[in-house]
Amino acid sequence: MHINIYNSKEELGKDAAEKAADVIRKNLQEKAETNIILATGASQFEMLNNLVQQPGIDWKRVRMFHLDEYAGLSDTHPASFRKYLQERFVDKVNGLKEVCFVRGDHPDLQEEIRRLNEKISTHPIDLACVGIGENGHLAFNDPPADFEVEDPFIVVELDEACRNQQFGEGWFNSMKDVPLKAISMSIKHILKSAHIICTVPDERKAPAVKNCLEGEITPQHPASILQKHPHCHVFLDSGSASLLTGTT
Repeated sequence: MHINIYNSKEELGKDAAEKAADVIRKNLQEKAETNIILATGASQFEMLNNLVQQPGIDWKRVRMFHLDEYAGLSDTHPASFRKYLQERFVDKVNGLKEVCFVRGDHPDLQEEIRRLNEKISTHPIDLACVGIGENGHLAFNDPPADFEVEDPFIVVELDEACRNQQFGEGWFNSMKDVPLKAISMSIKHILKSAHIICTVPDERKAPAVKNCLEGEITPQHPASILQKHPHCHVFLDSGSASLLTGTT
């Protein structure tokens, strides 16, 4: 694991995007197409804003998956991750090979999971761009996360801390509006990505960052599993890194 710390989230986002672009360009030099996973949420604003501006990427050879989506939420809802990625990424690049959205409002979630799992199983992930939640979650794998499930996508229950974060970030009008379930990429499948870029700004994430990057690897701190990945680059700002050893 490689940890990078910046004075601002703007610097963090710029360098994280440049690293992501380097990985994508290298993959496209070596093969006909590349597969990426993108995360959403407030932690990804600066990174995605910079990623869509990166030069020298033939986006028509890039296939995009996304990490997770709320169950029962339409793609027109302000909190929809499909809406988020459509507006902040898909609409801003010059076409993509394929966009593989998670349809959280599908009437049969298990059928949707079967579709997603069949699709992603034939397209190994070259790059996953992720974040870390206030409760240490990775994607929507809240603690205690399942480190053993093999399925690429699963249905998960969202815990109170996770739902509080979504409300606190302004995505929902009230806590009762935050869904109780979601479709999420599993921990094991995220770790199968050849490269992982983890972008985590903001001081409110500092306890989770310390637990996940300096503590033991445990399902109680789901993103701690990133310590085991050989090509994981973590991008922090001074706030999110403030509790790490040697940063005070």
